[in-house]
Amino acid sequence: MAHSERLRELIRDEIAAHQGWITFARYMQLALHAPGLGYYAAGATKFGPSGDFVTAPELGDLFARTLARQIAPLIRAGLADVLELGAGSGRLAASLLNELAALESLPSRYLVLETSAGLQRLQKETLARRAPAHCHRVVWLDTLPRSLDAVVLANEVLDAMPVHVIAVTQSAVMERGVTQQAQAFQWSDRTGEGLVRAAAEKLALPTGYVTELNLAAPSLIRTLADALNRAVMIIVDYGFVAREYYHAQRSAGTLMCHYRHHAHTDPFSLVGLQDITAHVDFSALADAALQSGLCVAGYATQAQFLINCGITQLLSALPAEDAVAYLPRAAEAQKLMSPAEMGELFKVIAFTKNFSTPLLGFARGDKRHTL
Repeated sequence: MAHSERLRELIRDEIAAHQGWITFARYMQLALHAPGLGYYAAGATKFGPSGDFVTAPELGDLFARTLARQIAPLIRAGLADVLELGAGSGRLAASLLNELAALESLPSRYLVLETSAGLQRLQKETLARRAPAHCHRVVWLDTLPRSLDAVVLANEVLDAMPVHVIAVTQSAVMERGVTQQAQAFQWSDRTGEGLVRAAAEKLALPTGYVTELNLAAPSLIRTLADALNRAVMIIVDYGFVAREYYHAQRSAGTLMCHYRHHAHTDPFSLVGLQDITAHVDFSALADAALQSGLCVAGYATQAQFLINCGITQLLSALPAEDAVAYLPRAAEAQKLMSPAEMGELFKVIAFTKNFSTPLLGFARGDKRHTL
């Protein structure tokens, strides 16, 4: 709580420096990424059973082993490097490298773009422990390199990007920002302006609707498009296409906080100690990709993508009579693919640049037409 109070003080100073009001996007940026204090910048455990949430790579190695079957042919086709954006605990990188080695398709380099010094340390520890033979291939980056030929991975990265929050009234689109009263943070609305207003007006939302606008994620896609020479981008996250995201029944938005595996909707509590997320608008990502000259190579549920890449074959290769080996993998597969777990809510979208070979993960069940 002392740590949280230091971050609160930083945010209070930011609010005071901006005439008593900041956008929620700025608040979220500080709460998650303020150097040394933000949720992802500090050292507390975030991933896995002892943290605040579980990502697919933390369940075991089945997700990474399946994903490797999509990545291996891309490496063999000349995309020599793998670039992972926001590598979390490093578990996905370690498991991928081990499996790609088994498939005789190791990348020349495994690049990790990670802005958190604390997470970089954790990733290095994980790789040293889980993939010591491949640590020499891993390079940490502070900025995007130029003219890469690479497979780009982003697993549960975009949902943690700062979002603007809007509320539609009878007379205007309002941007919901953050102010303070008696040392407590609270919502405060102002008339939306600039890019926020323009993006909101395109949605034509009804009066009373509250939702998020992630302007940073499409910007990232455009930046990647400029930086890469020849590439396949694979993005895995939870979210919807636009018509589902902004459906009438989702009029309170998707903003959610996670603390010790409990989900709630108060972003002003436990500041710096909890994750803050919003679902991804995959239609907006596809639009940004097309406007940047990329091709949309596929869009599918996580379950369909993993099935296409051979997850059931990997599972069936384990002897069912060996309960110790089989049952944990079966439980992992259930969480990854069940509609009640991650299978339907999580989606996989892929963009390509100067790469035309069809992708294995979208061989069946490709839903690009819904974007």
